[in-house]
Amino acid sequence: MTQPTDAINMTVAARATSGDVVVLDLERSDGAALPPWTPGSHIDVIMPEGMVRQYSLCGADDAGSWRIAVLREEDGRGGSRWLADFAREGQSLQVVGPRNHFAFAPEGGPVLLLAAGIGVTPLASMAAAAARSGLDYRLHYSGSRRAAMALADELSAAHGDRCALHVSDEGTRLDLEGALAEASPGTVVYACGPTRYLEAVETAAAAHGLPVRLEHFTPVELEEPVRHDTFEVELAMSGITLEVPPDKSILAAVEEQGVLVLSSCTEGTCGTCETPVLAGEVDHRDSILTPAERERGDVMYVCVSRAACPRLTLDL
Repeated sequence: MTQPTDAINMTVAARATSGDVVVLDLERSDGAALPPWTPGSHIDVIMPEGMVRQYSLCGADDAGSWRIAVLREEDGRGGSRWLADFAREGQSLQVVGPRNHFAFAPEGGPVLLLAAGIGVTPLASMAAAAARSGLDYRLHYSGSRRAAMALADELSAAHGDRCALHVSDEGTRLDLEGALAEASPGTVVYACGPTRYLEAVETAAAAHGLPVRLEHFTPVELEEPVRHDTFEVELAMSGITLEVPPDKSILAAVEEQGVLVLSSCTEGTCGTCETPVLAGEVDHRDSILTPAERERGDVMYVCVSRAACPRLTLDL
């Protein structure tokens, strides 16, 4: 993992808890204005010992602070536990971003927002943007129990009958087929949540002919790579050509040559290591790009994606 050099020093200005969820408002430590962001954006939070985790911005995009919601997960990778247990008011943090690989661009048509669990965080800002723009929208928010549903009360108050909560242990599960069948022609579906939930959304949306944009918080299950042998990667800016064996990522091979590539998750979900592709065919293995973006073949995520040809040329 390569640490970014443009981190912003921030301070936890406010902290609120609701069940298993901790909501943190972050302000710049120097009091300067924060960079602008758009619905669907996320930030990287750098925690002790260099751990970096990504969190979607879920507050107002015109506020003077950034809001994130953190679900404390006992079996997670450590970031949520640290933020939930130790990030009190006044705590200093380093943050990088914002970045947006889940852009909200409904183009004036109806919008159906589908969230499961902590996947509601990017959709909260989308719902607010849809309301401000006067769009026809509806938010369906599913969770196993209310204690683990971030922002549930806030979203219900803000969006009224346009926001439906579906709580499994209260017997109000989402009828996904019904929700999609009721969608008006031209509706764009945005969804975020666990992998199985997103797979169900993608299948159902396709059956109803609705375009869908997904954001994965966990990596998709990887299939066998297109190539099982070594391939070459030419680094155009660095003037280096290297070999990448089957048991090594492009990211690792490039870093061994002393070439800087910013990276974070190393599993194809955060987008930090996005790299322009100048020539060659890519075996895309990330959880970010849409089918159309993969077809263009002009960028790849070198932490997981590989070559589908003998030689790639990258803008590194």
